[in-house]
Amino acid sequence: MADVPAEVREFLSSRRARLTPEQAGLPAYGGNRRVKGLRREEVAMLAGVSVDYYVRLERGNLGGASDSVLDALATTLQLDDAERQYLHDLARASGPGLTRGPKLKPSVRPAVLQVLDAFADAPAWVRNGRHDILAANRLARALYSPVFDDPRRPVNTTRFAYLNPAAKEFWRDYDQVTHDAAAMLRMEAGRNPHDPELIRLVGELSTQSELFRERWASRDVKFHRSGRKRLHHPVVGDLDLDYESMDLPSEPGLVLNVYTAPVGSPSADAIKLLASWAATHEAEFAAADEAVRTTAPVRKP
Repeated sequence: MADVPAEVREFLSSRRARLTPEQAGLPAYGGNRRVKGLRREEVAMLAGVSVDYYVRLERGNLGGASDSVLDALATTLQLDDAERQYLHDLARASGPGLTRGPKLKPSVRPAVLQVLDAFADAPAWVRNGRHDILAANRLARALYSPVFDDPRRPVNTTRFAYLNPAAKEFWRDYDQVTHDAAAMLRMEAGRNPHDPELIRLVGELSTQSELFRERWASRDVKFHRSGRKRLHHPVVGDLDLDYESMDLPSEPGLVLNVYTAPVGSPSADAIKLLASWAATHEAEFAAADEAVRTTAPVRKP
């Protein structure tokens, strides 16, 4: 993602290629079309810009494009909310002055750790845009024990998903999880294309996982806000949990994840059992959490 113009070219051409004239509301004439999806001329016409200008945009020259032009392109290409935001992020990254990522600091603030511990009956943890787990309460440490048990550091859910064979058993919707993880990483790459740690992570996954290479090449992007996670925990078995993912306004770039189970459900009973199991491993988890907090960097705004 350090080559932002190349990403702009691939993203716009891939979104154009997936849209047929019929889907765009254009008349379909007979004969074979030479291009897959819409032509550049058709995109330009629908977006209300000149063909030459759109060609320059698709060649990677998004810097200086106005919000109205970007929104017109997003509407023409029928981008969803995440794709629309990604297009705006690429435009910002194409402009002058964005050459390096933000500075890093070594740990999560004590007040944020207190927030995690306040979720006594729900697994909660903080991650950054690279999916490093920076801090977790005891229940989250117990819930994600297979992820924490991976010896690679920093603890990273996407690295675990693609490189640890145990991930296929841990996530019952493994295919969806791997798709979403790559799409979320690409979303982060649009926001911070020059982050050296992100570039290193994507390089590691690309060289070691064919599945990741396939997922990454799709150029899909995705928000991660709320939903359902279906897990198989090695101690308490199957869990169907709802999650909420919330940005921390006081810590730009950090996200708080909280998992809950419907009241009276088997998963709620399993969480209670998990809490009992976690209590017996409290010293072990505390030592592991301290290691996570001192080895995983956090971005400064």
